[in-house]
Amino acid sequence: MEQINDIQVVPCTNSNYLKPFRVHYSQNGTKKSWDFMRTHDSVSVLIFNTSSHCFILVKQFRPAVYMCEWERTKEPEPAVQAAAGEEVEGAAATAAPETPIGETHQDEAVSMAGGVKTPQPPGTAGMTYELCAGLVDKADLSLEEIARQEVLEECGYDVPVAKLRRITSYSSSGVGVTGAKQTMFYAEVSDENRVGEGGGAPEEGELIEVVKVPLHEAMTFAYDESIPKTMGVIFSFIWFHNNMSPKYKISTNV
Repeated sequence: MEQINDIQVVPCTNSNYLKPFRVHYSQNGTKKSWDFMRTHDSVSVLIFNTSSHCFILVKQFRPAVYMCEWERTKEPEPAVQAAAGEEVEGAAATAAPETPIGETHQDEAVSMAGGVKTPQPPGTAGMTYELCAGLVDKADLSLEEIARQEVLEECGYDVPVAKLRRITSYSSSGVGVTGAKQTMFYAEVSDENRVGEGGGAPEEGELIEVVKVPLHEAMTFAYDESIPKTMGVIFSFIWFHNNMSPKYKISTNV
């Protein structure tokens, strides 16, 4: 899952998931404009296994995270100093041909900005830990039904819709770019609810690893900055500590 190669960055001219727009508006008499992206709303599910007292998360490769990490490691473009009118002996000076963005050469590749070559980071740079989640793209299904499908596909647990507890809804991260909303649910499962291996839907190109986080390690996991995770993981663990731990009289290692 962490073998990432043959990377090519190309313009996105058509997408079923992202629609770029520019809005012009007036705020307190000042004319402004802003670029934004129209995306699908989504659902996420905090899954707690009562048999093993652990949270069920998913781990997967996120290209956007990977490319941003790659950009952070790129070296500054070297300054080119040339005296005005300087001639190249024997021939006129010619510019080096531009290297297409995304062209790769084994252990190095071109970064997104400036055509500067930087070493390609390992696939782990794009791996993130997340709550089980999915897009709201089925008009005939309720949010709970979509959440149930995602839990089954990604994590292998069959959870009745009636057992899903709605926690809250909120604007997804990146409100400067998208105004999509996410609705978070809580689901308690046991080993008896496990009916499959999970891993996502292969026909949709999903490649997901199911991960268990022991309850007593949850808050340490949430605040460990070396572990790449979404804000949903952190928030949901805090929610569980405040709302469910007193009920079960168990510690979340805070």
